[in-house]
Amino acid sequence: MKYPITLSIGLGVSKKGSKQSLRAIEAVTGEDYTRDIVYATLKGAAEAGKWIRKDSVDGRWYRIEPNQLATSPTVGSTTAKVSEEIHQSDVMAFLSTCVEKRPEEIIVQDLTWKFICRSVLRGRNVLLTGPTGCGKSQTAFAVAKALERPIFYCNLGATQDPRGTLIGNTHFSKDSGTYFNESAFVKAIQTENTIVLLDEISRAHPEAWNILMTVLDPEQRYLRLDEAVNSPTIKVAANVSFVGTANIGSEYTATRVMDRALIDRFIIAEIPFLNAVEEKFLLTRIYPNLSSQMISDIAEIAAQTRQEVRSDSAKIGTPISTRSTVEMAGLMSDGFTLQECAEVSIYPLYSPDGGMQSERTFVKQLVQKYIPDGTSATLADDVVDNSNLPF
Repeated sequence: MKYPITLSIGLGVSKKGSKQSLRAIEAVTGEDYTRDIVYATLKGAAEAGKWIRKDSVDGRWYRIEPNQLATSPTVGSTTAKVSEEIHQSDVMAFLSTCVEKRPEEIIVQDLTWKFICRSVLRGRNVLLTGPTGCGKSQTAFAVAKALERPIFYCNLGATQDPRGTLIGNTHFSKDSGTYFNESAFVKAIQTENTIVLLDEISRAHPEAWNILMTVLDPEQRYLRLDEAVNSPTIKVAANVSFVGTANIGSEYTATRVMDRALIDRFIIAEIPFLNAVEEKFLLTRIYPNLSSQMISDIAEIAAQTRQEVRSDSAKIGTPISTRSTVEMAGLMSDGFTLQECAEVSIYPLYSPDGGMQSERTFVKQLVQKYIPDGTSATLADDVVDNSNLPF
């Protein structure tokens, strides 16, 4: 009986213009079978991440699942995948252990963590949304570490030159004349298995969004270098995943309403604020020498501001973020009191406009509950009789 012949399928080194072609090479003899395979079949197999074989009996080519190969004797030493896309069995194997690889300081639901990891493994684009200071960027870095993949950081909210950041710049040299220098972003998207973190994408200039449209589109996945000679097209490498972070909400006045077409190019994963128990756990991990009472006070104050913001008649417009609670814990570990922490790191976040009805007065009263006896007398500069507080 003649057995199927398994081929190694991959990107060929030869190019026609800027396009790369798929090649089919016999694993043992090295014979090129590319011409013998119908292009549509090979392309379909590659895009689906399947394996491919030629049945020696009828001479036809078939796409088969990895588990079928385990029971099919093959000619050659090892089998190779049609493309670099990870198979379902590989994804499931990783997801079964990925929660164990999540750093303890990254506190997100197991389902959310697995969903983000799976999306990145599949080369999908993921948009992490949530309030400021909740750990979106740190989550992206943690996923890259868990997957053992390189990560390229691009802060779109800070750049004033979208084309220079995403494409590159034209320069002039006395010796060589005018030349084009491509950006680090161009190099990153040509590196297989890279995670590209598009931080603060909701604050990016609209021109950056326009440039990213084709890059993020699952069917296009290319970047045109308009500034370079002949405007070449750069293809995004295999398994490159784009992870964006965004603040969505009316309180984020520096953000822009994101284009719907851009949002549709992402899978959305929400990273909410931590609850009080999770906040305590995180702060204890970061500052193990800080007393449990101090950590509890910080976490409870933050939790109450977050609860207040979600109420129907909220008296404050923004909650205390995890970034702020970590800063407060750091101050207290260096010897600052809770009163002093509040003065320098909490109250400035809230407006004093409105006097007794202001946001700052409300937060001062909230903090007062957690300040030891004898320190509350000077908490509110304009309040003498605590029984007359409006809240």
